[in-house]
Amino acid sequence: MVSPATNGSAVHTNGHTNGAAPPKKKMILNAFVEMCSGHQSPGLWRHPDDQSMNFNSVNHWINLAKTLEAGGFHAMFIADVLGGYDVYKKSLDEAIRSGAQWPVNEPMQVVPAMAAATKSIGFGVTVSTTYEQPYHLARRLSTLDHLTGGRCGWNVVTGYLDSAARNLGRAEQPEHDERYAMAEEYMEVMYKLWQSSWREDAVALDRARGIYTHPDRVREINHEGKYFTVPGPHICQPSPQRVPVIMQAGTSKAGTAFSSKHAEAVFVSGHSPASCAKGVASIREQAKKAGRDPSSIKVIAKICIVLGRTQEEAERKYADYAQYGDVGGALALFGGWTGYDMDEYGDDEELRLVQTNAIRSYMEGLGKHQPKVGKWTKKVLAEHLIVGGLGGNIVGTPEYVADELERWMREADVDGFNIAYALMPQSFTDVIELLIPELRRRGTFWDGYEFPEATLRENFYGVKGQNLPRDDHPASRYLWKAPTKVEPTKLAFRHLHANGVNGTNGPAANGVNGSSAYGPNGVNGANGHAPASNGYVPAWAKELDDDFDPVAMQLG
Repeated sequence: MVSPATNGSAVHTNGHTNGAAPPKKKMILNAFVEMCSGHQSPGLWRHPDDQSMNFNSVNHWINLAKTLEAGGFHAMFIADVLGGYDVYKKSLDEAIRSGAQWPVNEPMQVVPAMAAATKSIGFGVTVSTTYEQPYHLARRLSTLDHLTGGRCGWNVVTGYLDSAARNLGRAEQPEHDERYAMAEEYMEVMYKLWQSSWREDAVALDRARGIYTHPDRVREINHEGKYFTVPGPHICQPSPQRVPVIMQAGTSKAGTAFSSKHAEAVFVSGHSPASCAKGVASIREQAKKAGRDPSSIKVIAKICIVLGRTQEEAERKYADYAQYGDVGGALALFGGWTGYDMDEYGDDEELRLVQTNAIRSYMEGLGKHQPKVGKWTKKVLAEHLIVGGLGGNIVGTPEYVADELERWMREADVDGFNIAYALMPQSFTDVIELLIPELRRRGTFWDGYEFPEATLRENFYGVKGQNLPRDDHPASRYLWKAPTKVEPTKLAFRHLHANGVNGTNGPAANGVNGSSAYGPNGVNGANGHAPASNGYVPAWAKELDDDFDPVAMQLG
């Protein structure tokens, strides 16, 4: 628990810790939820004011979405798991008994109902690349983007529970780095399906001529890789965003490399800004090396907030919440998150002295963050996790909490926060009624949606018309654009001098492998016609993008 008493920060009369000016950028606020009871706060479903046990009711989610939208939240981010937490005591029993993310429902099903009841808030859904075929998932996410009016995001995960693997036809999960190698190819397939399979102007809806879609503007992707073989074409017409906003939470070496390339939003979790700053800097640096604007990746830190009109009220609320927490449930979640069974340690054992390096390192970090804790036993660890789980939590007045959020933004270079709840929906209504007015007073949170009834990506970036991924995002290279009208002499100059160039070096950006065609009708140069020097321009060449450069493709 972070409060003025525990971290030593003074709250000055100007409302800013240590007199520092607030950051200029406006923060992103998402609600962090899961279709279960308690989510990150095991046992708190027992609190008389908590409603998270109503997660089976569609009205529960509709009401939450409407509340969050009225408060101005950017999005609802819905976590998910495909298995239970069975590391602790080598059993599911503690998770089942305590309701620690068990039972848990599938997140996509409820999103269309929430979208129908709202106009602007976005919805991020979590789906694993390890246990879903890309062709099927591309269809499901395109459908969701259509039904939400372009307010869909995809949290790309590779999975972390062996219990999920065992229930989905595997003895255990693939090795960590192999999961990310699979995910890398998975994203290539998804970009091809979403971006390259249908040309921008494929859908005609021409009633007079009876043409719904131009057949020559829909093509196969013919992907053949190590992990996936997908001929295509994509079965859905392009959705408002074509590609959902890509979100990711991996912080390992492989995860950071993946997120710096693909993610538009990266989720991080740590006890303090200092514990996240190095990872954030690494993501931004790798993004820059990959040719992306580092600031285009929005880094979102997980935080749990307990608010009161006075510090005393906030601390009383925290103590009230904590008494309902479940130690066994907390240790079950910790086991699943880390892979370590805390049942192997004695009740009074000092965890900072154990032989397991990862546990010892983690506990040393906790000790620095909570210096008043004399001895870190597994019970003390569980009590730390009971309200908000792993990561930071802040307890205090709106002014103090705003100070701390601004400090996170300055010191860790994060762009916003995934707010985990202690009580549902009270934690969110407290943020809306107490914290957001203070943030708006400081100019660090928007007064309303930048673009009401727009896509998630437009509101995420604050750029009207930014429905598709930015030009520096890898997905943009796959977009099959409608042809640009150019003068005939320009066509001759750009295409007729490429004598003899065939499709064996066809662009992956057009959604095909090098051995496939770069013509929109799936005709490669070897089987079709290379542009001739006599001024004749075949039909397929006329369809090519204006920025098509066959020589550069051979050199690439």
